[in-house]
Amino acid sequence: MNDTTTPLEDVSHVPHTSMPLQGAQLPRYAPALAAVIALGIGALLALLAGFGPVAALSVAWLLLAVGLPAWSRAVEGSRKAADRVAGVLVWSAFALAMIPLVSLVWTVVTKGLPILSSQFFQNSMRGILGEGGGIYHAIVGTLIITALATVISVPIGVLTAIYLVEYGKGSKLARVITFLVDVMTGIPSIVAGLFAYALFVIFFGPGVRMGFGGSVALSVLMVPIVVRAAEEMLKLVPDELREAAYALGVPKWRTIVKVVLPTAVAGIVTGVTLAVARVAGETAPLLVIAGLTTGTNFNPFSERMATLPVYIFYAVTEPGIYDEEMTAYAWGAALTLVTLVMLLNVAARLIGGLFAPKTGR
Repeated sequence: MNDTTTPLEDVSHVPHTSMPLQGAQLPRYAPALAAVIALGIGALLALLAGFGPVAALSVAWLLLAVGLPAWSRAVEGSRKAADRVAGVLVWSAFALAMIPLVSLVWTVVTKGLPILSSQFFQNSMRGILGEGGGIYHAIVGTLIITALATVISVPIGVLTAIYLVEYGKGSKLARVITFLVDVMTGIPSIVAGLFAYALFVIFFGPGVRMGFGGSVALSVLMVPIVVRAAEEMLKLVPDELREAAYALGVPKWRTIVKVVLPTAVAGIVTGVTLAVARVAGETAPLLVIAGLTTGTNFNPFSERMATLPVYIFYAVTEPGIYDEEMTAYAWGAALTLVTLVMLLNVAARLIGGLFAPKTGR
Protein backbone atom coordinates (compact mmCIF):
# COMPACT_ATOMS: atom_id res chain seq x y z
CA MET A 1 0.00 0.00 0.00
CA ASN A 2 1.52 3.28 -1.16
CA ASP A 3 1.61 6.26 1.19
CA THR A 4 0.16 9.22 -0.74
CA THR A 5 0.34 11.69 2.14
CA THR A 6 2.26 14.81 1.14
CA PRO A 7 4.59 16.04 3.86
CA LEU A 8 3.96 19.55 5.06
CA GLU A 9 6.50 22.08 3.92
CA ASP A 10 8.64 23.59 6.65
CA VAL A 11 7.85 27.32 6.59
CA SER A 12 9.56 28.24 9.81
CA HIS A 13 12.36 29.89 7.89
CA VAL A 14 9.99 32.11 5.86
CA PRO A 15 9.88 35.66 7.29
CA HIS A 16 6.45 36.84 8.46
CA THR A 17 5.22 40.22 7.18
CA SER A 18 2.49 42.04 9.13
CA MET A 19 -0.03 44.25 7.39
CA PRO A 20 -0.82 47.57 9.10
CA LEU A 21 -4.32 47.84 10.46
CA GLN A 22 -4.61 51.51 9.52
CA GLY A 23 -3.10 53.77 6.92
CA ALA A 24 -0.90 56.78 7.30
CA GLN A 25 -2.20 59.45 9.64
CA LEU A 26 -1.35 63.02 10.42
CA PRO A 27 0.21 63.62 13.85
CA ARG A 28 -2.02 64.65 16.72
CA TYR A 29 -0.70 68.17 16.66
CA ALA A 30 -1.50 68.63 12.96
CA PRO A 31 -4.72 70.69 13.47
CA ALA A 32 -3.01 72.95 16.02
CA LEU A 33 0.03 73.36 13.77
CA ALA A 34 -2.17 74.17 10.76
CA ALA A 35 -4.10 76.73 12.86
CA VAL A 36 -0.87 78.40 14.04
CA ILE A 37 0.48 78.56 10.48
CA ALA A 38 -2.82 79.96 9.18
CA LEU A 39 -2.90 82.61 11.94
CA GLY A 40 0.70 83.53 11.21
CA ILE A 41 0.02 83.96 7.50
CA GLY A 42 -3.13 85.97 8.24
CA ALA A 43 -1.22 88.25 10.63
CA LEU A 44 1.59 88.69 8.09
CA LEU A 45 -0.86 89.63 5.35
CA ALA A 46 -2.58 92.03 7.76
CA LEU A 47 0.74 93.77 8.45
CA LEU A 48 1.72 93.94 4.78
CA ALA A 49 -1.65 94.92 3.33
CA GLY A 50 -3.00 96.89 6.28
CA PHE A 51 -5.92 94.54 7.01
CA GLY A 52 -7.91 94.81 10.19
CA PRO A 53 -8.12 91.98 12.78
CA VAL A 54 -11.45 90.70 11.40
CA ALA A 55 -10.05 90.46 7.86
CA ALA A 56 -6.89 88.77 9.16
CA LEU A 57 -8.94 86.18 11.07
CA SER A 58 -11.10 85.58 8.00
CA VAL A 59 -8.02 84.94 5.86
CA ALA A 60 -6.57 82.65 8.52
CA TRP A 61 -9.80 80.66 8.75
CA LEU A 62 -9.97 80.29 4.97
CA LEU A 63 -6.38 79.04 4.86
CA LEU A 64 -7.12 76.56 7.66
CA ALA A 65 -10.35 75.35 6.04
CA VAL A 66 -8.52 74.70 2.75
CA GLY A 67 -5.03 73.78 3.92
CA LEU A 68 -5.78 71.20 6.62
CA PRO A 69 -8.14 69.09 4.45
CA ALA A 70 -5.66 69.30 1.53
CA TRP A 71 -2.84 68.10 3.80
CA SER A 72 -5.08 65.33 5.12
CA ARG A 73 -6.09 64.26 1.61
CA ALA A 74 -2.45 63.95 0.55
CA VAL A 75 -1.52 61.82 3.59
CA GLU A 76 -4.68 60.12 4.87
CA GLY A 77 -7.01 59.95 1.89
CA SER A 78 -10.27 61.55 0.80
CA ARG A 79 -12.49 60.10 3.55
CA LYS A 80 -10.32 61.45 6.33
CA ALA A 81 -10.05 64.77 4.50
CA ALA A 82 -13.85 65.06 4.49
CA ASP A 83 -13.80 64.39 8.24
CA ARG A 84 -11.24 67.18 8.66
CA VAL A 85 -13.53 69.57 6.78
CA ALA A 86 -16.42 68.70 9.09
CA GLY A 87 -14.16 69.16 12.12
CA VAL A 88 -13.05 72.60 10.97
CA LEU A 89 -16.67 73.67 10.42
CA VAL A 90 -17.82 72.36 13.81
CA TRP A 91 -14.96 74.00 15.73
CA SER A 92 -15.46 77.22 13.78
CA ALA A 93 -19.15 77.29 14.72
CA PHE A 94 -18.22 76.63 18.36
CA ALA A 95 -15.67 79.46 18.36
CA LEU A 96 -18.17 81.80 16.71
CA ALA A 97 -20.77 80.99 19.35
CA MET A 98 -18.26 81.54 22.14
CA ILE A 99 -17.31 85.05 20.99
CA PRO A 100 -20.46 86.83 22.28
CA LEU A 101 -20.52 84.69 25.43
CA VAL A 102 -16.91 85.43 26.33
CA SER A 103 -17.39 89.08 25.44
CA LEU A 104 -20.48 89.29 27.65
CA VAL A 105 -18.79 87.64 30.63
CA TRP A 106 -15.68 89.77 30.22
CA THR A 107 -17.70 92.99 30.03
CA VAL A 108 -19.82 92.14 33.09
CA VAL A 109 -16.81 91.09 35.16
CA THR A 110 -14.59 94.04 34.25
CA LYS A 111 -17.35 96.62 34.79
CA GLY A 112 -19.01 95.00 37.79
CA LEU A 113 -16.05 93.81 39.82
CA PRO A 114 -14.73 97.25 40.89
CA ILE A 115 -18.02 98.17 42.59
CA LEU A 116 -18.28 94.98 44.65
CA SER A 117 -17.61 95.48 48.33
CA SER A 118 -19.07 94.59 51.72
CA GLN A 119 -20.92 97.90 51.72
CA PHE A 120 -22.43 97.13 48.31
CA PHE A 121 -23.89 93.87 49.61
CA GLN A 122 -24.95 95.12 53.05
CA ASN A 123 -26.66 98.42 52.19
CA SER A 124 -29.91 99.17 50.46
CA MET A 125 -30.84 102.35 48.60
CA ARG A 126 -33.18 103.75 51.27
CA GLY A 127 -32.30 107.36 51.97
CA ILE A 128 -29.18 107.18 49.77
CA LEU A 129 -28.46 109.34 46.74
CA GLY A 130 -25.34 108.63 44.72
CA GLU A 131 -22.51 106.94 46.60
CA GLY A 132 -23.00 104.62 49.56
CA GLY A 133 -25.86 102.53 48.18
CA GLY A 134 -26.09 98.79 47.72
CA ILE A 135 -28.18 95.89 46.47
CA TYR A 136 -29.01 94.08 49.71
CA HIS A 137 -32.72 94.75 49.33
CA ALA A 138 -32.70 93.57 45.70
CA ILE A 139 -30.87 90.33 46.58
CA VAL A 140 -33.36 89.58 49.35
CA GLY A 141 -36.30 90.25 47.03
CA THR A 142 -34.86 88.11 44.24
CA LEU A 143 -34.25 85.16 46.56
CA ILE A 144 -37.68 85.35 48.19
CA ILE A 145 -39.65 85.76 44.96
CA THR A 146 -37.70 83.06 43.12
CA ALA A 147 -37.97 80.65 46.05
CA LEU A 148 -41.75 81.11 46.24
CA ALA A 149 -42.04 80.65 42.48
CA THR A 150 -40.07 77.40 42.78
CA VAL A 151 -42.29 76.18 45.63
CA ILE A 152 -45.34 76.83 43.47
CA SER A 153 -43.98 75.44 40.21
CA VAL A 154 -42.12 72.27 41.18
CA PRO A 155 -45.03 70.30 42.71
CA ILE A 156 -47.39 71.32 39.88
CA GLY A 157 -44.82 70.57 37.18
CA VAL A 158 -43.62 67.24 38.57
CA LEU A 159 -47.13 65.94 39.32
CA THR A 160 -48.27 66.94 35.84
CA ALA A 161 -45.31 65.09 34.32
CA ILE A 162 -46.12 62.01 36.42
CA TYR A 163 -49.68 62.02 35.12
CA LEU A 164 -48.55 62.41 31.50
CA VAL A 165 -46.03 59.55 31.71
CA GLU A 166 -47.49 57.13 34.23
CA TYR A 167 -51.27 57.53 34.17
CA GLY A 168 -52.46 59.39 31.08
CA LYS A 169 -50.16 57.92 28.44
CA GLY A 170 -51.95 58.04 25.08
CA SER A 171 -55.17 59.53 26.46
CA LYS A 172 -56.94 62.52 24.94
CA LEU A 173 -56.57 64.56 28.13
CA ALA A 174 -52.82 63.94 28.15
CA ARG A 175 -52.53 65.16 24.56
CA VAL A 176 -54.47 68.30 25.42
CA ILE A 177 -52.25 68.97 28.45
CA THR A 178 -49.12 68.44 26.36
CA PHE A 179 -50.40 70.89 23.77
CA LEU A 180 -51.19 73.51 26.42
CA VAL A 181 -47.77 73.05 28.02
CA ASP A 182 -46.11 73.62 24.65
CA VAL A 183 -48.18 76.77 24.17
CA MET A 184 -47.26 78.03 27.63
CA THR A 185 -43.57 77.54 26.87
CA GLY A 186 -43.77 80.32 24.28
CA ILE A 187 -45.78 82.79 26.34
CA PRO A 188 -44.05 86.21 26.49
CA SER A 189 -42.97 87.07 30.00
CA ILE A 190 -44.90 90.36 29.98
CA VAL A 191 -48.11 88.39 29.44
CA ALA A 192 -47.37 86.37 32.57
CA GLY A 193 -46.94 89.63 34.48
CA LEU A 194 -50.22 91.00 33.16
CA PHE A 195 -51.97 87.75 34.12
CA ALA A 196 -50.67 87.96 37.69
CA TYR A 197 -51.59 91.64 37.92
CA ALA A 198 -55.14 90.99 36.65
CA LEU A 199 -55.51 88.11 39.10
CA PHE A 200 -54.41 90.15 42.11
CA VAL A 201 -56.48 93.18 41.08
CA ILE A 202 -59.56 91.01 41.60
CA PHE A 203 -58.67 90.51 45.28
CA PHE A 204 -56.73 93.65 46.23
CA GLY A 205 -57.92 96.30 43.78
CA PRO A 206 -56.09 98.39 41.16
CA GLY A 207 -52.50 99.42 41.71
CA VAL A 208 -51.60 96.33 43.72
CA ARG A 209 -47.88 95.60 44.01
CA MET A 210 -46.43 92.73 46.05
CA GLY A 211 -43.67 90.17 45.87
CA PHE A 212 -46.00 87.18 45.90
CA GLY A 213 -47.58 88.45 42.70
CA GLY A 214 -44.14 88.34 41.12
CA SER A 215 -43.78 84.74 42.31
CA VAL A 216 -47.08 83.81 40.66
CA ALA A 217 -45.99 85.47 37.42
CA LEU A 218 -42.65 83.65 37.44
CA SER A 219 -44.34 80.34 38.24
CA VAL A 220 -46.42 80.70 35.06
CA LEU A 221 -43.14 80.78 33.16
CA MET A 222 -41.53 78.00 35.20
CA VAL A 223 -44.29 75.38 35.15
CA PRO A 224 -44.03 74.39 31.45
CA ILE A 225 -40.23 74.10 31.69
CA VAL A 226 -40.48 71.87 34.77
CA VAL A 227 -43.19 69.75 33.13
CA ARG A 228 -41.20 69.15 29.96
CA ALA A 229 -37.94 68.44 31.81
CA ALA A 230 -39.55 66.07 34.31
CA GLU A 231 -41.56 64.34 31.58
CA GLU A 232 -38.46 63.59 29.51
CA MET A 233 -36.58 62.30 32.55
CA LEU A 234 -39.46 60.02 33.56
CA LYS A 235 -39.62 58.63 30.03
CA LEU A 236 -35.96 57.64 30.29
CA VAL A 237 -36.65 55.35 33.25
CA PRO A 238 -36.63 51.77 31.85
CA ASP A 239 -39.98 50.02 31.86
CA GLU A 240 -38.24 46.93 33.23
CA LEU A 241 -37.87 48.68 36.59
CA ARG A 242 -41.61 49.34 36.75
CA GLU A 243 -42.47 45.80 35.65
CA ALA A 244 -40.14 44.31 38.26
CA ALA A 245 -41.84 46.32 40.99
CA TYR A 246 -45.30 45.34 39.74
CA ALA A 247 -44.23 41.68 39.66
CA LEU A 248 -43.36 41.94 43.34
CA GLY A 249 -46.83 43.25 44.11
CA VAL A 250 -45.80 46.86 44.72
CA PRO A 251 -48.66 49.33 44.11
CA LYS A 252 -48.28 51.77 41.26
CA TRP A 253 -48.08 54.86 43.45
CA ARG A 254 -45.35 53.27 45.55
CA THR A 255 -43.46 52.21 42.44
CA ILE A 256 -43.49 55.82 41.25
CA VAL A 257 -42.34 57.15 44.63
CA LYS A 258 -39.71 54.51 45.41
CA VAL A 259 -38.46 53.47 41.96
CA VAL A 260 -39.31 55.92 39.20
CA LEU A 261 -38.72 59.26 40.91
CA PRO A 262 -35.40 58.28 42.59
CA THR A 263 -34.13 57.06 39.23
CA ALA A 264 -35.06 60.31 37.47
CA VAL A 265 -34.34 62.74 40.31
CA ALA A 266 -31.00 63.91 38.93
CA GLY A 267 -32.53 65.00 35.62
CA ILE A 268 -35.56 66.52 37.33
CA VAL A 269 -33.34 68.62 39.61
CA THR A 270 -31.38 69.79 36.59
CA GLY A 271 -34.60 70.77 34.83
CA VAL A 272 -35.83 72.66 37.87
CA THR A 273 -32.53 74.53 38.09
CA LEU A 274 -32.76 75.47 34.43
CA ALA A 275 -36.27 76.76 35.06
CA VAL A 276 -35.06 78.83 38.03
CA ALA A 277 -32.19 80.23 35.97
CA ARG A 278 -34.68 81.02 33.21
CA VAL A 279 -36.87 83.19 35.44
CA ALA A 280 -34.24 84.62 37.81
CA GLY A 281 -33.38 87.34 35.30
CA GLU A 282 -36.92 88.17 34.18
CA THR A 283 -37.72 91.86 34.35
CA ALA A 284 -41.03 92.51 32.59
CA PRO A 285 -43.41 90.54 34.88
CA LEU A 286 -41.72 91.91 38.00
CA LEU A 287 -41.99 95.46 36.71
CA VAL A 288 -45.75 94.97 36.35
CA ILE A 289 -46.63 93.26 39.61
CA ALA A 290 -43.69 93.45 42.08
CA GLY A 291 -42.56 97.02 41.42
CA LEU A 292 -39.49 98.60 43.01
CA THR A 293 -38.60 99.91 46.43
CA THR A 294 -35.45 101.40 47.90
CA GLY A 295 -35.80 99.55 51.21
CA THR A 296 -35.67 95.93 52.28
CA ASN A 297 -38.98 94.09 52.40
CA PHE A 298 -39.03 90.58 53.86
CA ASN A 299 -42.81 90.13 53.53
CA PRO A 300 -43.78 89.04 50.00
CA PHE A 301 -47.47 89.48 50.81
CA SER A 302 -47.24 93.18 51.58
CA GLU A 303 -46.06 96.20 49.59
CA ARG A 304 -43.51 96.40 46.81
CA MET A 305 -40.40 94.23 46.70
CA ALA A 306 -37.17 95.01 44.86
CA THR A 307 -35.41 92.45 42.65
CA LEU A 308 -32.07 92.49 40.90
CA PRO A 309 -33.43 92.67 37.31
CA VAL A 310 -35.77 95.56 38.13
CA TYR A 311 -33.01 97.28 40.11
CA ILE A 312 -30.73 97.06 37.06
CA PHE A 313 -33.48 98.35 34.78
CA TYR A 314 -34.19 101.46 36.85
CA ALA A 315 -30.50 102.11 37.56
CA VAL A 316 -29.85 102.34 33.82
CA THR A 317 -33.05 104.00 32.60
CA GLU A 318 -33.69 106.42 35.48
CA PRO A 319 -30.34 107.24 37.08
CA GLY A 320 -31.25 110.86 37.80
CA ILE A 321 -28.30 113.17 38.30
CA TYR A 322 -26.12 110.30 39.57
CA ASP A 323 -25.66 108.63 36.20
CA GLU A 324 -22.11 107.37 36.79
CA GLU A 325 -22.82 105.91 40.24
CA MET A 326 -26.07 104.22 39.21
CA THR A 327 -24.48 102.71 36.09
CA ALA A 328 -21.75 101.23 38.28
CA TYR A 329 -24.42 99.84 40.62
CA ALA A 330 -26.19 98.29 37.61
CA TRP A 331 -23.02 96.49 36.48
CA GLY A 332 -22.40 95.24 40.02
CA ALA A 333 -25.96 93.95 40.27
CA ALA A 334 -25.61 92.27 36.86
CA LEU A 335 -22.44 90.48 37.98
CA THR A 336 -24.20 89.39 41.17
CA LEU A 337 -27.14 88.04 39.20
CA VAL A 338 -24.88 86.11 36.83
CA THR A 339 -23.01 84.67 39.81
CA LEU A 340 -26.26 83.55 41.46
CA VAL A 341 -27.34 81.76 38.29
CA MET A 342 -23.93 80.08 38.04
CA LEU A 343 -24.15 78.93 41.66
CA LEU A 344 -27.59 77.49 40.95
CA ASN A 345 -26.17 75.43 38.12
CA VAL A 346 -23.29 74.19 40.27
CA ALA A 347 -25.73 73.28 43.05
CA ALA A 348 -27.90 71.41 40.55
CA ARG A 349 -24.97 69.28 39.44
CA LEU A 350 -23.99 68.53 43.03
CA ILE A 351 -27.56 67.63 44.01
CA GLY A 352 -28.02 65.58 40.85
CA GLY A 353 -24.85 63.62 41.57
CA LEU A 354 -25.88 63.14 45.20
CA PHE A 355 -29.35 61.77 44.43
CA ALA A 356 -28.51 59.90 41.25
CA PRO A 357 -28.95 56.10 41.45
CA LYS A 358 -25.76 54.41 42.62
CA THR A 359 -24.51 51.70 40.27
CA GLY A 360 -22.25 48.94 41.52
CA ARG A 361 -19.44 47.27 39.67
